[in-house]
Amino acid sequence: MAEGLGGGGAGEGTRRPGRRRLSATGRACALAPPLPAEGRPRPFRRHGGPGAGGCSMGVTCVAQVPVAEGKSVQQTVELLTRKLELLGAEKQGTFCVDCETYHTAASTISSQGQTGKLMYVMHNSEYPLSCFALFENGPCLIADANFDILMVKLKGFFQNAKANKIESRGTRYQYCDFLVKVGTVTMGPSARGISVEVEYCPCVIANDCWNLLMEFMQSFMGNHTPGIPSVFGTKHDSIYSPGDTMVQYMELFNKIRKQQQVPVAGIR
Repeated sequence: MAEGLGGGGAGEGTRRPGRRRLSATGRACALAPPLPAEGRPRPFRRHGGPGAGGCSMGVTCVAQVPVAEGKSVQQTVELLTRKLELLGAEKQGTFCVDCETYHTAASTISSQGQTGKLMYVMHNSEYPLSCFALFENGPCLIADANFDILMVKLKGFFQNAKANKIESRGTRYQYCDFLVKVGTVTMGPSARGISVEVEYCPCVIANDCWNLLMEFMQSFMGNHTPGIPSVFGTKHDSIYSPGDTMVQYMELFNKIRKQQQVPVAGIR
């Protein structure tokens, strides 16, 4: 399989003779020479496989945005994307993150006397050759796409809760050194919420760029800008990894699953 973003078609538009850089205030500055490939991870070069855990990426924040008052999910997504386009962000294809829930088989629990645990098997179109398995309150395993076949063979130990499949689909946007993905979160045929993923591509240390990330998110998310993700608390000065993004998506999906239909403050 050729290197690239699965389903995105984003690669061709991301190389430019020069690249606008951002000041500390988030404003575009003068053109700077393009960064060398080894100095800046390129989203469209990402690919999966057994070694995908070492695949570099920028620091990423995943957040939920509430539905605007008096608007539908789709109308709220359009409000967000319109704000991004007014800032100067350019469309760079599409994305999809999905999650299937597996629970410990009843026979395993009774025979071994263990409490039931949940495992989340996830895919991200940024890494089309990889599969992510996240255990409840546990580690994140990154394997190749054949892991899905393995889960079928392990049905005596883990059973798929098919009604709980959830995914986020939407459009990717590039703005200077930021990659933004605005997605509609769905379970079955129903739209359940809105996800926003913002990646600051040149940096791989969360503590070094969180303030810049937050300032940029405020420019189009306003009062719904999230706080620092819990996963950042364990990173300290270590390198950010794709698994950290999947943990954030898992937390967001679980939050949306548990949410009750109550009125929320809308985007102004």
